[in-house]
Amino acid sequence: MSTLESVIWHVLGYAAMPVIILSGFAAVAIVSLWFLSLGKDKEV
Repeated sequence: MSTLESVIWHVLGYAAMPVIILSGFAAVAIVSLWFLSLGKDKEV
């Protein structure tokens, strides 16, 4: 593997970690807000 390929794979690897963590956090937040909105009173 060339140096350029190695650099590209390292950048992709380090960029993927925060994306995975943040997308998981966002998914849990969306599901939690949706679940909480089910129990909310609709009448105002």
